[in-house]
Amino acid sequence: MIQEYLNSVEKFIIIGDRVLIKPRDMETQTKSGLVLPATVKEKEEIHSGYVIKTGPGYPIPSQEIDEPWKGETSEAKYIGMQAKEGDLAIFLKARAHEIEFENEKFLIVPHGAILLLIRDDFQLE
Repeated sequence: MIQEYLNSVEKFIIIGDRVLIKPRDMETQTKSGLVLPATVKEKEEIHSGYVIKTGPGYPIPSQEIDEPWKGETSEAKYIGMQAKEGDLAIFLKARAHEIEFENEKFLIVPHGAILLLIRDDFQLE
């Protein structure tokens, strides 16, 4: 299911700590067994969807001192995010921005608005 969306949005470049999500209809129980109470569905403050693409993460300010003898280093550094492509994300709807591309609806959500991630291939390290 996710692969079909990856082909159409390949050229999207997600900026910073944002995540591109394909929303799904709210169900009372997810595939992995998480039960969402009726109040969640009624209020619709919390939504869910699949992570299609992620940005690089939270930018880290440069700690280097600008010296004339140093070469220019324009390589940005980031702190990575927990969200990965294919994850099911439970997130705050109020913080999401809806876009439409090729008659499909997508949401751009800041990583901080994601409350829970469900990953099928979860492994203990």
